[in-house]
Amino acid sequence: MNIPEEYDWSESLDCAVTLCDREGTVLYQNARSRQVNGDVRGRSLIPCHNERSRGIIARLLAEGGKNVYTIEKRGVRKLIYQTVWRSAGEVCGLVEFSMEIPAEMPHYVRS
Repeated sequence: MNIPEEYDWSESLDCAVTLCDREGTVLYQNARSRQVNGDVRGRSLIPCHNERSRGIIARLLAEGGKNVYTIEKRGVRKLIYQTVWRSAGEVCGLVEFSMEIPAEMPHYVRS
């Protein structure tokens, strides 16, 4: 697949990037996302989620905003950052960044 020029930057990231449209159809995955999730481009991500997650997806698509949390799977901790993407001010879908994080991580408060 030829990566659209506007997404070339995501291939150099050490995290998974997945982009879907307003209906939940996956439009783009970088190589890391395909490695972790399998190649789901062109398929709906809705069936891959439980009822609670489907509600969060619906809310984000309707209202905008973001959903941020951490998980641990098979001993690997990850930060999941989901947010809407827009074009001309209109919500067009969601983008998810999934990145591995260390078990212990410094936290700084800066003014």
